[in-house]
Amino acid sequence: MSSISLNQPVPDFTAPATSGSEFSLSALRGTQVVIYFYPKDSTPGCTTEGQEFRDAIEDFKAANTVIYGVSRDSLKSHENFKSKQCFPFELISDPEETVCKLFDVIKLKKLYGKEYMGVDRSTFLIDAKGNLSQEWRAVKVKGHVAEVLAAAQALNNA
Repeated sequence: MSSISLNQPVPDFTAPATSGSEFSLSALRGTQVVIYFYPKDSTPGCTTEGQEFRDAIEDFKAANTVIYGVSRDSLKSHENFKSKQCFPFELISDPEETVCKLFDVIKLKKLYGKEYMGVDRSTFLIDAKGNLSQEWRAVKVKGHVAEVLAAAQALNNA
């Protein structure tokens, strides 16, 4: 069960991110924040999703919105993924699943008949005051970034 509800404040948290930075939600007040969770660096769906966020970055900036990707991969893996794909946004490393658990994105998954606990592809839009504005769970990559962008633009213009 998620500890975060729509239109309620997202608890502040800090986490290590690429480029030697540290993500801090409270440091981003006044800016809308998209946090998207994905299963694994350099896999087909995760690469496509990241590329679509990358390709829409100027539109997100125009909507006063920053983007952060999150997975359980190491910072080293993230740095390679970010560099190879030329992502203009930071990736948060969450090997302890602290951020994943905060947003309740660790789910039972099945692959080739085997069950395991993994990251459920999910995206969260946080408004400039730090409240959860919108969430997307069990995301299908196709068309998703356009939907998130439309929500960010509408929120920015509200």
